[in-house]
Amino acid sequence: MALPGCVASKKYDDLRARQAATEQAKTEAERQNRQGVAELKKASEELNRLRLQNRRLTDDSTETGRNLARTRQLYEQLTDSYDRLLKNSDRTLANKTTDYNKVAQDLARREAELGELDQSLKKSRADIDRLNQDLTAREAKLGELQKALAEKDRAVDALKASVSNALRGFKGTELQVEMRNGKVYVSLSEQLLFKTGSTKVDPKGQDALRQLATVLQQQPDVNVVVEGHTDNVPFSRAVGSMTDNWDLSVLRATEIARLLTTGGVAPERVTASGRSQYVPVAPNTTAESKALNRRTEIILTPKLNELFKILDSNSATGSK
Repeated sequence: MALPGCVASKKYDDLRARQAATEQAKTEAERQNRQGVAELKKASEELNRLRLQNRRLTDDSTETGRNLARTRQLYEQLTDSYDRLLKNSDRTLANKTTDYNKVAQDLARREAELGELDQSLKKSRADIDRLNQDLTAREAKLGELQKALAEKDRAVDALKASVSNALRGFKGTELQVEMRNGKVYVSLSEQLLFKTGSTKVDPKGQDALRQLATVLQQQPDVNVVVEGHTDNVPFSRAVGSMTDNWDLSVLRATEIARLLTTGGVAPERVTASGRSQYVPVAPNTTAESKALNRRTEIILTPKLNELFKILDSNSATGSK
């Protein structure tokens, strides 16, 4: 009765042993499978990398082939050019020598032209320096001239004011004071100074002349010109030593010049002249206009010594 139980136990142990072996084999198989999958993945990645590298190498090889072809073509062209240069070396050398000579000649010519231009430039600069110096000197002279003219104008204005103030009692048609052309004109009518046909100054005219002489004494740098003027009425007969209007105008101017010098004006400053009927201020057509023409003008001019010196200096500078 014990034998069947032993047999069953042995079978059970065998089954257990086979089951354990199977489990172990399964575990090993799973491990190997996992390892195979990992290796397969790794091999796939490596294959992809190798394929990519292959494509790159293929592209590089293609480009290298193109470059090689271009290089060979360039090499052939260079070889041909070198051969042509060797064949033409003698002619090229001769041509280069000729070109060099031409260039040397052109360079020498240009250097000569440059030298001439440099000399011309130096001369131009020297001329410009001289012109600048002359311009500076002329500007200085112009400044002096303008200053002298301004002083002259101020002197004339002051003179006119002084004369007008001294003779303010004789204003009107008898006596006029005005400035023309940088000079002061004192115009005295015949009515103030003379009787018709006379060369002797009336007392009222003498008073005016004395007052004028007083002013002129205080103006030593003023020249005095006395001009006698008449109308166009001719003399009907000789009066004393006078035969025409020339005599009348001169004698009247001389008489006034004498009264001014008697009043204290230095004789060397005074000039007397007669203009007769030939410088009228109005047409000799009416009695009124003829009366305007019968006048004596005393022309007062400041001495322009400084101005003349500047002008002479400018003339001398300009003639150099």
